[in-house]
Formats: sequence, C-alpha cells, structure tokens
Amino acid sequence: MPVTKKKRIGENLIDRGLITKDQLAEGLERQAETGEPLGTALVELGYVSDFEWLEATSDQLDIPYLTLSNYIIDPEVAHVISEKLARKHKVIPLFRIENILSVGTSNPTNVVAIDDLTRQTNLEIEPILCAEKEINQALDEIYGSSDSMDEKMKEYHEGSGNGEGKQGEGETEAPIINIVNLIFNRAFKMNASDIHLNPEEKNLRIRYRIDGVLEDIWTQPKHLQGSIISRIKIMADMDIAERRRPQDGRFKLEMNNRMIDFRVSSLPTVFGENVVLRLLDPASVKVTLTDLGLSNNLENLLRKIIANPYGIVLVTGPTGSGKTTTLYASLNELNEVEKNIITIEDPVEYQLPLIRQSNMNPKAGMTFASGLRAILRQDPDIVMVGEVRDGETATVAVQAALTGHLVLSTLHTNDTAGALTRLVDMGVEPFLVSSSTSGIIAQRLVRKLCDHCKEPYTPSEDELKTLGLDKVQREIQFYHPVGCKKCRDSGYAGRIGIFEIMEVTEPIRELILKNASADVIKKVAMKKNGMTTLRHDGLRKVVNGVTSVEEVLRVTRV
Repeated sequence: MPVTKKKRIGENLIDRGLITKDQLAEGLERQAETGEPLGTALVELGYVSDFEWLEATSDQLDIPYLTLSNYIIDPEVAHVISEKLARKHKVIPLFRIENILSVGTSNPTNVVAIDDLTRQTNLEIEPILCAEKEINQALDEIYGSSDSMDEKMKEYHEGSGNGEGKQGEGETEAPIINIVNLIFNRAFKMNASDIHLNPEEKNLRIRYRIDGVLEDIWTQPKHLQGSIISRIKIMADMDIAERRRPQDGRFKLEMNNRMIDFRVSSLPTVFGENVVLRLLDPASVKVTLTDLGLSNNLENLLRKIIANPYGIVLVTGPTGSGKTTTLYASLNELNEVEKNIITIEDPVEYQLPLIRQSNMNPKAGMTFASGLRAILRQDPDIVMVGEVRDGETATVAVQAALTGHLVLSTLHTNDTAGALTRLVDMGVEPFLVSSSTSGIIAQRLVRKLCDHCKEPYTPSEDELKTLGLDKVQREIQFYHPVGCKKCRDSGYAGRIGIFEIMEVTEPIRELILKNASADVIKKVAMKKNGMTTLRHDGLRKVVNGVTSVEEVLRVTRV
C-alpha cells in the first residue's frame, strides 16, 4: 500500500478554512525573518487565535492541548524545573504522575528542550500544548512571586556575607533594592491598594490588600526586616534613624508607563516598625458617575442632587468604602471652566485639572474649618471638604451652603438618615440642617464575582425569606464564588459600589425640624421618596450575577 504523506500544520489550517494560502505564505515569511514559531507568527498577524492554533496543532501532532487561564498548577511540581531553564525553553511544569512530568509548551517538537528537561529532572517528559502567551504569564506568576524573591535573597547574602545588609554600601545595597522593587511590582500587578509590612517575632510578614481583603504574600527572614524597611523610608524621605515615633512620607514610581503615588506610614511596634503603603493610581481619578456601579435610577438621582447650585451633599460610609472616589467622580461631572472649584483634603490624593486643591495642615493652623473659611474668601462656586469631623467644620459648611455655595463632603455614619441626625448631634441647629442639605449618599464596596469561574444556583426558600425576597413571582438564579487561577482562588475579581441615596425633600425637612430619629426619617424616605436601601441595591447586584449574597450580607445590615 502507498504511504499517505501527512499534511503540514499550515495545510491543515487551510483545510479547516482558518487561513488562506496567501496568509500562510505571509506567516512563513515572518517566521523566516524573526525565527519565531509559525503559530506565534500567525497569531501575531491576527490570522488565527491561540485556541485555533492549539486545536489544529493538537490534531496534527496527536498531542493533547490545555488552556492555562483556568488551570491551577500543582504546587508540588511548580519548582521541579528551574526558572532559568523554564524561561529558556518557555515551558511550564503542570503535574507529575510517578516518574512522568507533564509540561506545557507551545513547541512540543523541540527535542533540545525535552532533553534538557529530562537531564535536570531525571523524569520522563510528556509535552502538552499550551499558548505561548499563557505560558509567559504563568512563568511570571510562578517564578516572579517565589523563585525571583529567593534569587534576590541569595544575591543579598552573597553580596553582604553576613546578611545584615547595611544601606549605602553599593553592591550590598543593590539586592535589597531589587527585593523592594519586586514587592512593589507584584503589588501593582495584583491590583493591590495597600502593602502591609508586618514585623513579627521571627520574621517579616508581607501582605497585600486586594479587593478590600488582606492576603498573605510572603514571609521574609527577620534579618532582612531592617534593610527592607530602611530602603522604603529612604524612598519616602523619612528619618531612618528614628524608629520610636510614627512617621509619614510619600514617593512616586513609574510602573507600566503609569506614575504611581505611594503614601507611606510607619508605626513603632513590639517587634519593629510596622509599615503600610497605599498605592494611588492617577488613572482612577478619571472615574465618572457611570463608572461607580450606580443603577440608572440612582445615577440620574445623583446627577439631579449635585446639579443644585447650592446646598450640602454628603457621602457617608466607613473607611475604605469608596467615598473619595464618589466625590472625585462628582467633581469630574461638575468641572467646567466657568466654575471656580476649590478643595481642602487630608491629603490631596490626586490632582484634578482646573480645580484648586489644598492640603489640611493642623500644625500650620490649616484645619478643615479654618481652610473652609479661607476658601469662602476665594469666590468659589463649588467647595469640596475632605471630611466633616467636628461641629465647627459642620457649622461653617452649613453657612457656606446657605450663602449660595455647593458643598461636597464626607461623614462617617452607617446610612443616609444617620448623617442628618449626626449633624444635629454635632451642634448644628435642626432648621439649618433642614434648609441646607440637598442629599446624602451612603455606600459600601462589595467584591465582584469572577466571571471566569462563578457558578449559578437556585436559592432555597429559606434563603430568599432571610433576604426579604420570599414573595418573588419567578425563580431567581444566584451565583456562588468558586475560585480559579484568574482570581487567585478567591472567587472574586474587582469591586463595585452599592448605594443608598436620599434626596432631602419637603417631608424629610419637616422630620428634621421635629428632631425625628434616623429610623423614622429612613422609613419616610423609603415610603414617600421610594429610596432604595444599601441592602436592596446589593441584592439587585446579586440577582444580576455581579456579586454574591455573602458579600452583601458582609457589608450591610437590615
């Protein structure tokens, strides 16, 4: 019988209708010029997708393929292959069964790579097709978060000899700089909002706050603690010799073509200085009201409230609930050349075009109250005060609103109605609160379910009853967090706001004049204004598959 000649991969792609002969010729020409695999060339040219190439190559070579996006690599084999060899041949260890090691590769016919891996591991190598982009990302996740740190520590020990790592000694300083830079880079890549360096008795714990939750990242030897913290204090222009009192500082770093502002705080503890860094990305200041996660009705209501030429608009909620972001989004909405907008903040986190911004400085006599008085002499149209903390600031803010200014600020209360009674508790007369306040926004941040791994389920009758949804007319579908590689097994990726917005209408003003309780005001706002509570807005997002029941229950109360 005549032997049938097996088709080449390019011909296979043509037969599948994925590319034309001319496109194959262009891909081969690029391959000859760059030396990259044909698959990479065709993907870069946009003629096939990673998945299409994997499927065709798998069929051609009779080798299984795997997408790494949702695959969790077995930690037992993650470091069987050295970083140097893995990056050289662009392979990723996947799993091991007895003496067979399965590795992900975009070039399974690379005999040299298979031989090198066999020699280093003393295992039989089984290649599995993976997309090159996913392999590169996985390499960064595995070696960038562990082996790279180990390498930096090894360099540090080799450079310093005794591991003490004194600052300013040139060669011995460089590894510590690399370690600190690695800490910053990983935080940026993981979208962390804060970096925590927590000294403990025998080590230095490094944690990141991601989507509002602290996650353990590394634990470093105790003898590196002083050098790492000193390096950060130097960058923040803080006194490295002073370890007995709290200090604050800040610095900027360019990361991925973006200038990130780091705010640094140190606090003496039993086991050394505890350092927390807040990462501020100027790109986040460009957020609009639409970006906040408001429903159409709530977005329109907020636009209506801030469109008032005068009055007070307060944003309430605990620390870390996104109040400042809402204020900046409102200022972006109102910002025009024809308006004079001035702020006093603690401190100025982001610089906004056309807006005059000033920092609170109590040591120089610049408090929120005194700063607000000075701002009112600057002929402002709109004023933003970082926070109403005391009766004096509240009184000046009310006076500003009554004299024709729109005042935006924040207040630490649990809900909208509580903000009104809080102003009265601060010493502001009820009739002044009633006549000056335009609206209150209460908010929280909930984690968004990961779109790659969330799973639907039908809630039980008991669960619906607990949530106050027992009278629904149709079957409702909720989603569970599951966890995958994309979300670091948390089941969540990113955050979104849930809101309660109260427009201060005539019925609400009458209740304020009567010194009504917050509960009474809230019930009237819900009945007559149709106000949606925080929990109900959160449940809307649960029904829409944006977040989970657990998240809403975590940040709200009935």
